[in-house]
Amino acid sequence: MAEPSDPNITPQNMAFDPAKVGRFMAGAGHSGWLGMQYHGHCNDWIELALPWREDLVGVPESGLLASGPIITLMDMATSMSVWLRRGTFGHQATIDLRIDYARAARPHRKVIGRGECYRLSRSIAFVRGIAYDDSPDDPIASVAGTFMVMDGA
Repeated sequence: MAEPSDPNITPQNMAFDPAKVGRFMAGAGHSGWLGMQYHGHCNDWIELALPWREDLVGVPESGLLASGPIITLMDMATSMSVWLRRGTFGHQATIDLRIDYARAARPHRKVIGRGECYRLSRSIAFVRGIAYDDSPDDPIASVAGTFMVMDGA
């Protein structure tokens, strides 16, 4: 199996596979640096995990993760939900991603980002999701957004 640094493996030739998702994220710039991990998926959603790290804390006295890594987690989770819905990765770009925070993430806990692509047209993917730490019934934030699908659905 090819590793992310292998020039022969590209997102464009990758069918959705959880093992490939993990390897792709580990080798992909920002998500790799943040340490994001594949957490799980079903037919209509995917979850990624963002482990708590001290260098990702916004205010050191609080132990709370900064909002930037959580935003990146949700952008990646919703983006990967488009990959899941299509069955293969294609070129796409975030058009809009709105994040509404309900509360702060709990200190020293990983954050899970769940993304869902609920509608896919020829050129636009519509997504939504939540970020949570203990339970999806107590979300940190909700997101809604759109992605431009540049090579047709």
